[in-house]
Amino acid sequence: MCYSTRQTRTREAIQQKLRLTSAFKDGGANLELIHYHANGWEHPLLWIVAQEYPKHLLPAMWGLMPAREKQANYKEYFKNPKTFGGLNAKSEKLFDHFIYRYSWQQQRCVIPIDGFFEPHNTKVKVKGKDFKVPFYFYRKDGEPLYLAGIYTQTADERWTFAVLTKAATPKFAAVHNDKKRRPILIAENDIDAWLHDGNTASDVQDIMDNDLWEGELGIHPVTKDLYSRSVVSNYPGIIEKVDYPEVQLAFD
Repeated sequence: MCYSTRQTRTREAIQQKLRLTSAFKDGGANLELIHYHANGWEHPLLWIVAQEYPKHLLPAMWGLMPAREKQANYKEYFKNPKTFGGLNAKSEKLFDHFIYRYSWQQQRCVIPIDGFFEPHNTKVKVKGKDFKVPFYFYRKDGEPLYLAGIYTQTADERWTFAVLTKAATPKFAAVHNDKKRRPILIAENDIDAWLHDGNTASDVQDIMDNDLWEGELGIHPVTKDLYSRSVVSNYPGIIEKVDYPEVQLAFD
């Protein structure tokens, strides 16, 4: 699953990287969306590149809502536990879920980020509870990552999105060893194909099946401040490596 990300590039830097013309008019010429740690459960605004507006950045709220709802009412909407925050969407349900099936054809998106965080259960008990450690995933070469997503435009003409996930590949399964899921990561040279209007279900499935190779990723454990309710975890050093004697994982 993917509930925490990091995005520290400026709007202009993302636009230049992806050869975009501008932020969408409703985004505001001076809007910046910088997150050292974007906690999905707080439903932050993140930049997306949407299929309907492939040359622009759109500010979208993390947490997919049906088009009939108003994004302004998101707190009330997400009180329903069945929504589970709307943060992730299982790719296995993309073509038939009652919300997703209206998005896969014309409302696919990518979410440009620096990296993301996943929990690892050490299987050690501390005060009777599982001792979980957050890991940070990022590209080894320092380039951005592009999460695959779907989005909606809500009744009040705002955007919301969810990150698409699939079964974990080996490195992800080693870290995310409870749920064993991973986000779908679109390779940069596949972004245009992912956002292409003429894709069939088979085309979309092929891109999801053959997303970015996990060998491109660096992975290391970070501070448990990420989970703390008493610490504001949105600070630059949140991604610094921390060694835990309970963690037996090592990655190249």
